[in-house]
Amino acid sequence: QVQLVESGGGLAHAGGSLRLSCAASGRIVVINDMGWYRQAPGKQRELVAAITSGGSTDYADSVKGRFTISRDTAKKTVYLQMNSLTPEDTAVYYCNADLAPLGGQRKNYWGQGTQVTVSS
Repeated sequence: QVQLVESGGGLAHAGGSLRLSCAASGRIVVINDMGWYRQAPGKQRELVAAITSGGSTDYADSVKGRFTISRDTAKKTVYLQMNSLTPEDTAVYYCNADLAPLGGQRKNYWGQGTQVTVSS
């Protein structure tokens, strides 16, 4: 069974940094795009950053210059380095991966979410 397991969330002060990790496990044939989304209370889930299998990246305007997404293909892991955090970054962060499991169809998978709280 394919799973995405996130780690690294927690509490940070404004101006601080956190690093999120998301590891895919299970019998996976190929992982295509991976990304991070977030959902703040009362708001819709939004894309934060995405990275293709070739390493091309895309960021929400609100995090450009502060967040960096990267991936380790061998470890089936995607990272989100978050710097210069502000209280507006407070949200539950979700990992997403477009992947094909062994013997199954390609589709999007989601992690369980990890809470990031930034205090002012």
